[in-house]
Amino acid sequence: MSAITTLDGSFQLHNGVKMPYLGLGVYLSENGKEVIQAVEWALEAGYRHIDTASIYKNEEGVGEGLRHSGISRDDQFIVSKVWNADQGFESTLRAYDESLKRLGLEYLDLYLIHWPTKGKYKETWKALEKIYAEGRVRAIGVSNFLQHQLEDLLTEAEVVPMVNQMEFHPYLVQQELLDFCASKSIQYEAWSPLMQGHIFQLEVMREMADKYGKSIAQIVLRWDLQKGVVTIPKSVKKERIISNADLFDFELSAEDVAILDGLNRGKRFGPDPDNFDF
Repeated sequence: MSAITTLDGSFQLHNGVKMPYLGLGVYLSENGKEVIQAVEWALEAGYRHIDTASIYKNEEGVGEGLRHSGISRDDQFIVSKVWNADQGFESTLRAYDESLKRLGLEYLDLYLIHWPTKGKYKETWKALEKIYAEGRVRAIGVSNFLQHQLEDLLTEAEVVPMVNQMEFHPYLVQQELLDFCASKSIQYEAWSPLMQGHIFQLEVMREMADKYGKSIAQIVLRWDLQKGVVTIPKSVKKERIISNADLFDFELSAEDVAILDGLNRGKRFGPDPDNFDF
């Protein structure tokens, strides 16, 4: 793994595409001024990776923020996801085109299956493989896939997913899943890295933040990167967006990484990929 020393750094996906290891998540960011500003502030601060999804209903605003930023499209890494109701072969192809239209883009850098919808995700994956084979997307992957779902997908996949975006934080490390993804060269990515705010209540986090002279959020996000996990903290506040990127002037010791790993309790704050009903 390359040294994690700059905001413009990246991890290389198994097809050679470089994915910036820090991005801005825009879940729950309101379409219009709120998300436009968040995207502009992030790009101004040096972020190049923006993660959205059709279900977030803010792709238009993200696209506007990208265009206003003045940052060349070649230097942006833009991600969206196909929603569960759109899964299936033809409907996924349509959903991809609709996301591009809303974003005002000609291609995405990464397109993900948002959830492993039973009986549908293999057909959905075939659609992603088609888009990828046609050169209309630079990389394809999945989100919220556990090991058994990945193994099932791989029985028929022609292309191994390049990314698996999962709920990931000190209470939900899922080291076996991390190791499985690594064995298949699937890049792991974190959503909800701050445990939906619960991370700020932990005494051990306060102590570690004091030790390094950093914020609790910065400690956790640095831990993500040192674990080889791409992370996309979400915020619509300018100072928080800037602060979340201030991760490159310190390094957690191996002992402190192990302490954070040891907080694991298999606890989810979001839905269970084995038991969701949407």
